Amino acid sequence: MNANPATPLLDTVSTPDDLRKLKPAQLRQLADELRSETIATVGQTGGHLGSGLGVVELTVAIHYVFNTPDDRLIWDVGHQAYPHKILTGRRDRIRTVRQGGGLSGFTKRSESEYDPFGTAHSSTSISAALGFAVANKLKNQPGRGIAVIGDGAMSAGMAYEAMNNARQAGNRLVVILNDNDMSIAPPVGGLSAYLAKLVSSRPFLSLREVARRISRRLPEPLHKAAKKTDEFARGMAMGGTLFEELGFYYVGPVDGHNLDQLIPVLENVRDAAEGPCLIHVVTQKGKGYAPAENAADKYHGVQKFNVVTGEQVKAPAGPPSYTSVFAKALIAEAETDERICAITAAMPSGTGLDKFEAKFPDRSFDVGIAEQHAVTFAAGLAAQGMRPFCAIYSTFLQRAFDQVVHDVAIQNLPVRFAIDRAGLVGADGATHAGSFDVTYLATLPNMVVMAAADEAELVHMTHTAAQYDAGPIAFRYPRGNGVGVPLPETPQLLEIGKGRIVREGTKVAILSLGTRLAEALKAADTLEAKGLSTTVADLRFAKPLDSELIRKLMLSHEVVVTVEEGAIGGLGAHVLTMASDEGLTDAGLKIRTMRLPDVFQDQDKPEAQYDEAGLNAPQIVDTVLKALRHNSAGVEEARA
Repeated sequence: MNANPATPLLDTVSTPDDLRKLKPAQLRQLADELRSETIATVGQTGGHLGSGLGVVELTVAIHYVFNTPDDRLIWDVGHQAYPHKILTGRRDRIRTVRQGGGLSGFTKRSESEYDPFGTAHSSTSISAALGFAVANKLKNQPGRGIAVIGDGAMSAGMAYEAMNNARQAGNRLVVILNDNDMSIAPPVGGLSAYLAKLVSSRPFLSLREVARRISRRLPEPLHKAAKKTDEFARGMAMGGTLFEELGFYYVGPVDGHNLDQLIPVLENVRDAAEGPCLIHVVTQKGKGYAPAENAADKYHGVQKFNVVTGEQVKAPAGPPSYTSVFAKALIAEAETDERICAITAAMPSGTGLDKFEAKFPDRSFDVGIAEQHAVTFAAGLAAQGMRPFCAIYSTFLQRAFDQVVHDVAIQNLPVRFAIDRAGLVGADGATHAGSFDVTYLATLPNMVVMAAADEAELVHMTHTAAQYDAGPIAFRYPRGNGVGVPLPETPQLLEIGKGRIVREGTKVAILSLGTRLAEALKAADTLEAKGLSTTVADLRFAKPLDSELIRKLMLSHEVVVTVEEGAIGGLGAHVLTMASDEGLTDAGLKIRTMRLPDVFQDQDKPEAQYDEAGLNAPQIVDTVLKALRHNSAGVEEARA
C-alpha cells in the first residue's frame, strides 16, 4: 500500500486487512496516529485512557501479525480496547463510546466480529481464549485463541485455573501478559529483548525439541536433570519458571512499545511455537501522553479533558459522593472500635478504602482481584472476633456468591458487606450494573439486607452494620453524589427490619427501597395534586421485611406499589410472598411491583437509564393510575 504522504496512514486503515498491507517501516507512524486518535477521542467523551495508551503498539502488532478475526483476540477487562476498536471498523463511531446508543466501553460480541468475547470483569480472557482454541482444534479448523491479560488481572485465581488446563490447546493458545507495573520482571533491556527473540525462534525451538527427544532416552535421573537445567536456565534469565510449570512456553520480557522487538517475537510464536505460549510484554500505562504518564493513576478513568493541557473537566460542585460518605463513616466507627477492619478487591479508591487505609494501614487489606478470597478472608476474620467490612462493587460481589453462601451465611458469620455501585451505573453499562445484589442476598437465610435512601441513611447503616454481630449484614448504595441531605453528627442505630414513614396518606402507599425514595416523593406530590392521598414509606430493609408496617399499609390503602433499583426477585417478590402468605390480597387490594426490567440495559446517563427502566416519578404515577383504573373497571363490571 502506497499512501499519499499527505494522507495520515490511519485514514487508510479501516480493518486489520488494510493494516496488514502496510510495510513494517510504516507501523511506527500508524501507532503514533492511533495514539493521537485515542487521546482526542477520550478527551471528548471521557472514559478509560491510560490502559489504552499503554497497548497502542501491541494492538498494532497483534493485528498485523495474526489473522484476526479468525484468530480470536480477547482483551481482558476491555478497558484497553479503544485502539482496537479504532482499527477494527469502528473509528467512525469511536466518539460515541460509553454514550447512550453508542459503542460500549468494553469489548462486546454484538458490536463487531473482531470482539469474539465480551470482557468487562477481570481475569476471564485465558479461559475464553482456551475455549476458542480447543473448539477450533476439535473442529479441525484454523484459528488461535489470543488472550491479552494485565499483570493486575493475574492476581485472580481464575487466570491460573485456565492456565492449568492450557496444554489441551497445544500451540493454538497464545497468552500475552501485559505487565505495565514492572511488578513481575526486571526492566527490559537489550539482553532480555535479544533472549526473547532467540527463544521464540524456529532454530531454538527445533534444537530444544531435539534435546528433549534425546533426554527422554536417557536414564530417568539424567532425563529429569536435563529438563530442570533447560527450565531453570531460561527461568533465571527471564523469570518464566512459574509459567513453565503451568505448561506454557515462556517468552520475554519484551518491550511493548518497540515494534522492532514485538513484531519478530509475535511472528516467531505464530510460526513456530511448540505449545501454549506466554509472551511477557512490558508496557507503560498512559504511554505517549505526558499528563497520563505523570498522574498517579495514569489517567485510568477520566472525565472529558483538554487534550493540550490534560486538565479534566470538573463536575459541578455538589453533595459528597456516597462512596466518600461511607469512607468517612467507617473511619469514624474504626476510631472507637479496634475490631473494625476493611477489605477491598483491587478497588481501594473506588470504594473509598484508600482513605481508611491512610488512617488504619494495619486494618486495611487490598487482596487484589480476588473477590472470592476477599469474602472468605472476611469470614475468617469475623470468626476470630473481628468486625470486617468487605467493600465491593455490587457487580463484582457476584463473583463470590458461593463464598457468601457457604463461608458466611451458612456459618452465620458477622461479615459486613458494603455494596457500592448498586443499581444502574451509567456509562459502564450492563456489565457493571448493580442489578442483582438484593435478589441474590435477600434469598439467603441469616442475611440482613439494607439499602440507603440518601447519604444520611448510609451513615446510619454503616453504624448499624458495625454494631451488628448476630450474623452477616449488607447495605447497598449507588454510584455518584448524594441528594444533599445534611449528614448526622451522631449516627443512629437502626432497629433491624424496621422501616420508616416519610409521608402520610390514606389511598395510595408507595413502598420504596433505596434511592428511588426521591422519585417516590415526587410521584406523591403529583398524585396529591390529582386528589390521591399518598403514603411514602422508606422500608430500609429488604430482609427482614418490616412485616408489621407493610401489613398496616396494605390493610389501610387501596393501592400499594413497591419501587426498587434491582432486578425481579428482590423487594417486590418478597412483599408479594408475604401478602400471599397472609392472605392480604383477598379483599381486592391492588399491589404493583416496580423494578428493573428483565433485560441487560446498555450504557447511558443514569437518569436516562432509570427512565428507560420505568422507575422515575412519572412512571410511578402512571402505575398507580393504571391500578386504580383497573380497580374501577372491575367494580363497574361487577355492578353490571
